[in-house]
Parts: sequence; structure tokens; C-alpha cells
Amino acid sequence: MMNAVERRSDTEPIIDLELERQEILKRYRRLLRAAKPMLKGDDAKLIKKAFNTSAEAHKNMRRRSGEPYIYHPLAVAQIAVEEIGLGTTSIVAALLHDVVEDTDTTIADIDRAFGPKVARIIDGLTKISGYFEYGSSQQAENFRKMLLTLSDDVRVILIKLADRLHNMRTLESMPRDKQLKIASETIYIYAPLAHRLGLYSIKSELEDLYLKHVEPEAYKDIAKKLRETRLARDRFIGRFIEPIEKDLAETGIKYVIKGRPKSIYSIWTKLNKSKKPFEEIYDLFAVRIILDVPPDEEKAACWRAYSIVTDHYKPNPDRLKDWISTRVPTAMNRFIQR
Repeated sequence: MMNAVERRSDTEPIIDLELERQEILKRYRRLLRAAKPMLKGDDAKLIKKAFNTSAEAHKNMRRRSGEPYIYHPLAVAQIAVEEIGLGTTSIVAALLHDVVEDTDTTIADIDRAFGPKVARIIDGLTKISGYFEYGSSQQAENFRKMLLTLSDDVRVILIKLADRLHNMRTLESMPRDKQLKIASETIYIYAPLAHRLGLYSIKSELEDLYLKHVEPEAYKDIAKKLRETRLARDRFIGRFIEPIEKDLAETGIKYVIKGRPKSIYSIWTKLNKSKKPFEEIYDLFAVRIILDVPPDEEKAACWRAYSIVTDHYKPNPDRLKDWISTRVPTAMNRFIQR
């Protein structure tokens, strides 16, 4: 039996619809596997209902790349689960986030089918879309403040960040003027928002993707030099970590130490500010110590780890930031799991 095929135009290749259907199901099942540890009761049925609703609403739509549009909400939901740690309500909202804006479906329809929580998130996402036009940095700051003030559910902002991250990851298919506009919005609005919400890996990736599209030659040059110096850097990080690991192990505290290169965007910024060549920039990597202790023991354990580090390495007072004392406790992580 032959697979169903479709030709979008005389100049475009034939599309195998059956293969696309299989790929859509594959991505949906991957989403369910990622969400499985946090699912309760009828959560899986609700996610399936949202997926079917989104797939039906977007069935005749394609992204500029030519891919089925449903790939995008599936990807946004996947980022929400795997990279932000959001729960069922957010997965459902992520799957449906473009339905009201792009189809005849209304917020009232979403409310009836999925309840008021999902409807409020979708309503917030729909209102954000298209509101900001890139202008001054002050305008961008005002927009960030407005988002954080007007959104009564932080999940609106978090899903919007997931949406923007996927759009930046797939920006190659957009025309150049759109690339520059979306990249500018990202660096002025969404990367700082991610930083403010503690999503540092997403913030760094958004910044790197901005540089990749706005200054592609600089991005390629730094990435190439980082690859070339990786072995020497890894050896240095290993030697740096060794005495810290020995002392931490004796405390009995559960810990993980990770060494990583600074982001390409961060290095590019240092190069521009210092006016020095890459070979003379020494702040190229970071070491992170992650402690697994009860919340009420966090501050004491962090000070103990800091003391161990300073037993071996002298801190630079000009660069020292005391995040241990100034950290603001937040219930966001508990809130977003709902």
C-alpha cells in the first residue's frame, strides 16, 4: 500500500504525509515520556486531549521551514517539561498556546474544554504576542516590567520563554529581516527575563543564538577557538576541581561539581569590552558546585563549600558577588509544578 503524499507546489518536493504522521506521534510520545514522572490521575488523558485539539486546529498549517506546524507546540511543551520543569497545566497550555491566535477557537472554548487555569494562561500568551515592537533599551525594560507585573501567573512568562527558545532554535528558515527583528527582541527582552527568573541555561542559549544570527562570523570564530582549546581547558578544570572534591567529600554533603566553558556570547562581550584577542582572555570557563541538602541547611552548606574553595584559591574582591546572603527565597519551583 502506497503512503499518502502531497505536493505543496510545482516547485516544492513531494511530502510523505504518512511519514509526517509517524514523526508527529513519535514526538508526542517523547513528550509523554518526559512528563510521566509528574503525571497524576487523568493528566495523561488531558495532555492527549490538548494534543489532539492542537493537531486538529493546525492540521493545514506549516511553518516557514515547510514542517507541519504541530511540531512547534510539541517542541514548546517539551522545553517546558525537560528544560524548565513545568507540570501538566503548563504542558496543556504549551500545546494549545497558538490555537486561539491562529484559528477560530476562542478563550471561552478553551475554558469549557480545559478549565479556567489553562484558559487564563492561553489568554495571557495571546495578549503578549505581537505587543512589543523593538525600539530603545528603555522601552524593552519597560516591557519586561509590564510582563512581570501584569501576568498573574508566572507560567505565562515561562511558556513564552519556551516558545521564544524554540523559535530561536529554528530561526534559519526565516527571512533576514525577520531574523534580526526576532533576535533583537530576544536579547533585549527574553534573555534578561530568563536571567531574572533563574533560567540561566536558557538565558545563555538565547544569547548565543542571538549572536549566531546577528554576528555569525564572530560566533563561528569563537566556537572554533573553544573547540580547539577544549582539551587544555578540560585538563585545567580537572586540576582545579581535584582538591575541592577531596575536601567536600570529607564533609559528607552530597554534591556535584561541573566545569563548563563560558557562553560564546559572554566571551564575545568580554572581547569587545577588553579590546583584547581571544588568546588573552582568561575568564573562559566556570565551575559550579551543586549541593543536595535540605532547604533549611542550604545557607550553612553553601558557606562551608565557599570556605573550602577559598582554602585553595584566593578570591578576587573586585569580582566577588555574595549570592548566598542576598538570595531571595522563592516558591516558584513549587508553584510551576501544578
